[in-house]
Amino acid sequence: MGGAMAVTLVSLAYPSMLGITKVTTAQDRVIANTQWGPLTEQDRDFVVKVRAAGLWEYPVGQIGLQKGTTPAVKTASEHLVDGHAALDTTCRKIAPMLNITLPDIASPQQEGFVRQLQADSGTKFDSDFANILRMTHGAIFNTISKIRSTTKNTLVRALADQANNTVLDHMTVMEKTGFVDFDQTIFQQTTPPKLPNSDLTPPPPPAGQPQVVLTPPPNATSTPVDINGIAGGGGGGAAGASPGASPAPTAG
Repeated sequence: MGGAMAVTLVSLAYPSMLGITKVTTAQDRVIANTQWGPLTEQDRDFVVKVRAAGLWEYPVGQIGLQKGTTPAVKTASEHLVDGHAALDTTCRKIAPMLNITLPDIASPQQEGFVRQLQADSGTKFDSDFANILRMTHGAIFNTISKIRSTTKNTLVRALADQANNTVLDHMTVMEKTGFVDFDQTIFQQTTPPKLPNSDLTPPPPPAGQPQVVLTPPPNATSTPVDINGIAGGGGGGAAGASPGASPAPTAG
């Protein structure tokens, strides 16, 4: 991993409020000092959000490859699988370095999107697919820019760079399907339903079970962050961090 970590806490399980629009209230509170820079609540939430997004959008992309009725919908589906596999690789690499617990199941709200698309067929699938994915990507796009502009953590900043490129690409391919209703989608994006926090929070991973891995497609074009290229550099983090130290154990 190109160096080990120094974290001030034993474990950083994700908080009680996560999802498309929810984050913890003390977003700028530093929860750990690492050799790659301080890690805040919103930094930790962001890594979990990116992981949770892939846990439902990757299978939706696989569904789209089977159910999509137009070449544009199938192309958008390919981009979902490709992009989220690469983001997932980055999340799974940096999470143990930052001592962040990742979910293995998306939030109930996100799982509901999957069930809806599983039940759809024909042009209804195409329309729901494009509008749901355009809405969710649009909702997270602003979060990415905030993280990228405010985080002091090198690893989180690298993930934000990758997520920015991926989400912009996914928004674009959804729009190219011709099925996006911009009035409806932007309204839903900016006026989300008031759901209970439990619907927006991915459940903790079951203890003792292998971590879910989103496998890149054979023709993958998206590239994960080169952790080895950046992990050795300091991020303004804790003084005295030893490059040879062992990573702290993750929770769960």
